[in-house]
Parts: sequence; C-alpha cells; structure tokens
Amino acid sequence: MGDTTSADPPAATPVIGITTYLEQAQTGVWDVRAAFLPKVYIDAVTDAGGIAVLLPPQPVSPSTARAVLGGLDGLIIAGGADVDPARYGQQPHDRTGVPRIDRDTWEDALLLAAIETELPFLGICRGAQMLNASLGGTLVQHLPDVIGSEKYQPGPAEFGSIEVATVAGSRVAALVGERHPAHVYHHQAIDVVADGLVVTARSEDGVIEAVELPSVPFGVAVQWHPEENSEDRRLFAGLVEAARGRVRNSSGTGPTTSIQEHA
Repeated sequence: MGDTTSADPPAATPVIGITTYLEQAQTGVWDVRAAFLPKVYIDAVTDAGGIAVLLPPQPVSPSTARAVLGGLDGLIIAGGADVDPARYGQQPHDRTGVPRIDRDTWEDALLLAAIETELPFLGICRGAQMLNASLGGTLVQHLPDVIGSEKYQPGPAEFGSIEVATVAGSRVAALVGERHPAHVYHHQAIDVVADGLVVTARSEDGVIEAVELPSVPFGVAVQWHPEENSEDRRLFAGLVEAARGRVRNSSGTGPTTSIQEHA
C-alpha cells in the first residue's frame, strides 16, 4: 500500500434538513395525513453536494429543536402555506389561508434554535416570511392590494417570472449577482422588517425579495423559489458550502453526523 499520510482528508458531505408540509395524501389504497415535500427541494440540495433530510412538523420545544439541529449541518425552511397572522398581531385577510399552526410552531422553534447555535440556514418563500415573523416583523397579507397586480402569483400552480435587484456587498449578491431572474409564487410579502434583518434584494415594484441576518455566519432568506431553477443551484451551493465549513471548523461540539466521502 502506498503512503497516504500526506493525502488531504476526505471532504465532508453536509446533512441539510428541509422542513415539510403535512397534507392529506393518497397513495395506493391509502388516503392519510402525510409528510410532503416537492422533490425539487431534495434535488436542489443533492445537486449542490449536500444530503437532504426531511423535517415534518411535530411537537416541539426549544430543547427538542436544538436536539434536531444537533444532527444537521444546515437547515432549509421550505415554501408553503401562509403564516398565521396572529404571529405578527393581525387579523386574517379574506385571502389569507387557513393557519397551519403546527408547522408555524415547528419552524419558529427550528429557526430560533438555528440562530442561537449559528447553524447555516436558507429560507424559501414562506421561509422568508416565517423568519421575519419569528423575529418580530410583519407581513403584507395580500400583495395585489398594494401593487395592483397578480404577477407574483399568476394562477394556481403557475409561477410568475420577475427580475430582482440585489444589494451590492450582500451575500445574496455574491451568490447570484447584481440582477437575478426569479420564479415567484407568493401573494404575501415582508412588510415591516424585523430588527436584525437586512433587506438584500427587491423587485422593480419595491417588494422585498431577500433578507439576511448578518449576526450569524449564513442566514439568508429569499421570497422567490430557487429550487424551481435546475440550471442554477448557487443559493443551495452557498448553504452547503457554509455547512461544510461548519463541519470543517468543528472542534467536537458541533454536528457529528456528516458523512465522509470515500476516496
């Protein structure tokens, strides 16, 4: 056998948790409540070099959330249903969806634990709104009331196409550039920005399309759906690289579940 003492150590493959829906689902003869997540989220993580683990809503406490994150190297808060307006002190708009309180509670706990432990995270659509609400911000409950257009959610299962302008020097700008084409599917948006968050991208209408939390190593949330663009995985690659750096820099107190690639 050859001398391997000078070889570089194998690269760590970060484990990325992705929150899921709970939906009524039919498969075969079964019609049951089930954890659900579009496969495009999983593909986005694996394409970027990570391992995807699904995190369905369940009973949670701060200690439970920390235990869950202790087995992960990064976190994605996925898109989905409207955040409960009660979380940011409002009554529901006529067009606001029925609250998914179990998911709100689950993701709020995970986000706060991720911030506390400085676990890299990426919020997507609802994930951006959830981050803002969790930190004390508010949402516009029905965006067409403000901008007079349905272009951000043209129709059921129909994504809109817009261009976002990023803020120079931001992490989002470093990952996707000064201007970025985006798939959008949202009728709500961030309104009052929570303390600590910084707006790092907007649409031509001024709608907030990305925020970042500078107090943590990687805390990014976008209002658009980057998982829908299979040709551009840069946001996911940024998360995976941040998660890989966390593994690399761990001194025994961080995540221990990352899998080593075989040489």
